[in-house]
Amino acid sequence: MPHETRQQPVPEPDALGAPRPGRRLDRRAVYWWTTQNVLVVAPVLAALAALALLPDAPSWLWPAFAVLCPLGVGYALLTPWYRYRVHRWEAGDAAVCAASGWFVREWRVVPFTRIQTLDTKRGPLMQLFGLSALTVTTASAAGPVTIAGLDDTLATEMVRDLTERVRALREDGT
Repeated sequence: MPHETRQQPVPEPDALGAPRPGRRLDRRAVYWWTTQNVLVVAPVLAALAALALLPDAPSWLWPAFAVLCPLGVGYALLTPWYRYRVHRWEAGDAAVCAASGWFVREWRVVPFTRIQTLDTKRGPLMQLFGLSALTVTTASAAGPVTIAGLDDTLATEMVRDLTERVRALREDGT
């Protein structure tokens, strides 16, 4: 049976005509974030355990390790799934938007007429997982909008497509 790809429905635009961010990042982003977290948490926990094993170690190191170990492991393994559920993006007919945030949710909309540059970035871990980050830069004081965790091929196609759309708008004199 051939593999079927499901099309994600395009979200309804809001009152201003901006699309609601409804597309998820690539699922491999979860494994990329998990790897990043483990590369931070594991050395900290290992260093704390090594210090606790020293002959003149303070007595509070083992209880600190006992508390920090489950917190660190929980952070490393659970936060990537939360980020995957929260982060969304969309490239509509007139704007790119992204939703992100941990406790404070942020929804950023960049009209094509405001786009100055489009960039992709791939660090070593992103390359390992076949992912890219797309950065949409404007003159906004809020800074650029970055959508990290996109499939590398999709990010490249988006840059090409958005560049053509922005160029067409500027050629129309808008």
